[in-house]
Amino acid sequence: MTLAAEIRACQLCRGRFAATATAHQPRPVVWFRPGARLLIAGQAPGARVHDSGRPFTDRSGDRLRDWMGVTAAEFYDLSRVAIVPMAFCFPGYDARGADLPPPPVCAQTWRARVMDSLGPLPLTLLVGGAAIRWHLGLRDVTQAVADWRAPALRGVFPLPHPSWRNTGWLKRHPWFRAELLPALRARVREVLDV
Repeated sequence: MTLAAEIRACQLCRGRFAATATAHQPRPVVWFRPGARLLIAGQAPGARVHDSGRPFTDRSGDRLRDWMGVTAAEFYDLSRVAIVPMAFCFPGYDARGADLPPPPVCAQTWRARVMDSLGPLPLTLLVGGAAIRWHLGLRDVTQAVADWRAPALRGVFPLPHPSWRNTGWLKRHPWFRAELLPALRARVREVLDV
């Protein structure tokens, strides 16, 4: 059985998901293949992605593709782009309808094996706080994103989550659109056009 097939069959969080307000079943959304050149390290699938079985099939995905300057065909090209969230399943909603965080057991169980299978990648996008914390050990998303030019981050772009909930953050930090996004788009093109 391939690693991707093992992850698709995962039921580790069945009880946890059944106890959420959504009471849903696990449906791991797996989108990676060795040989990819760009890693998108995200947080966890949302409800729409849970339904579609394809990562970022929502407004966040539209915004992320815009930030990257890529078409949907480029974004979903498994030979070039790996999308590996911190949790492969939709975590569900709490009683107030808010997204639950990615269950840590998913990354603890699968992340090292997935990263080993992918090998070195020329470009990694850390999308949202969970991915930034895991990969960089930083808790402050704004500071991590603001330090995108740091030599220690060569080959890595920390990004806020592209959710509509972060529209206010984007307005308060105009440097993100003016400075980071042009550099991100240029680097994405270099990596994907090889």
